[in-house]
Amino acid sequence: MNPQTPLMERGVPVVFYANHAYWWDGFWSQLCTENFFHQNLFIAIEEPQLRKHRFFTRIGAFSILRSNPRSAVRSLEYAAELLLQPSIRQNALWIFPQGEIHHVDRRPLGFFSGTASIVSRVLARSPAIYLVSVVSRIEYLDDQRPELFLSFQAPVKIMPDTCPGKDSLREIMEKTAESHLDELKEMVVSRQLGNAETLVTGVPSINRRVETIGRKMRFWRRVK
Repeated sequence: MNPQTPLMERGVPVVFYANHAYWWDGFWSQLCTENFFHQNLFIAIEEPQLRKHRFFTRIGAFSILRSNPRSAVRSLEYAAELLLQPSIRQNALWIFPQGEIHHVDRRPLGFFSGTASIVSRVLARSPAIYLVSVVSRIEYLDDQRPELFLSFQAPVKIMPDTCPGKDSLREIMEKTAESHLDELKEMVVSRQLGNAETLVTGVPSINRRVETIGRKMRFWRRVK
């Protein structure tokens, strides 16, 4: 994670915009919030998905229904209001501008304009907002179990006079996320993971348990 990301000004709301390649995306937004940011967490999720998985509302999720323009506008305004509400903690919205789950290597990502619209609505009533690109990738490396890799770019502080407009902002965010994903893929492929921080470790995979048993057996043979 970029060292500047957890140091954002608390009084400035933030939008984390992420690629949407996995069903688990909403869960690790909560995990990162609890471990790094300690913010007021809100998550925008497509209404059909939220209807099927109501438990997401327990971690701050609300719905957006793109197929109904009036409902979608109400959701965008609601998101802006959440980001603008008074709080001693920073208000943070996690959103997946692709709207649907797509393969991590799909290009272009196909961002919808809703995120840029939320930013514009916030800037109409606030002096600034942060944008943070967050990308994720799941790979099988040395374990039987998959590994999740998350990457945060440095926050970009946008003010009304520096906001490029909704269409341009949508395009900028999409290109930024695509480049960010390519960088993360290269890091994983080349195993340049020396600066990575392990956030969660699950139960040992089968190959790790076999390796541990093998080490113990070799140890006991030596001491006999």
